[in-house]
Amino acid sequence: MTLVAAAGAAAAIGWADPATPGGIIPPCPSKTFLGVVCPGCGSTRAIQALVELDLGAALAYNALAVLGLVMLAVALVQWTRARATGRFHRRWHQLRYAPATVLVLVLGWTVVRNIPVAPLTALQV
Repeated sequence: MTLVAAAGAAAAIGWADPATPGGIIPPCPSKTFLGVVCPGCGSTRAIQALVELDLGAALAYNALAVLGLVMLAVALVQWTRARATGRFHRRWHQLRYAPATVLVLVLGWTVVRNIPVAPLTALQV
């Protein structure tokens, strides 16, 4: 069910084409109203680039979103394997330092993306 929902969401984002200005998907509110690039800005464009198998563009739009999608996929595979085999072991996402690590990554990414000369700032469309 999770894979069906993820595939449906990816297909909808690919169909909506978020890279087209004035399209169906509205612009990010934090960028529009505050002028701040949030850590999620470019995520829909990154997903659309992944749907089109353009990894370079996806990383340019939002590298943290691509990393997050990879980590979610790994967690889903580990969970599915554990359900199939009946062996449940503690995984990386269950460690006590995982939430703090994610918070540090997101806050750091927010700072990096708002530095005008940073190499990984969001592509402006």
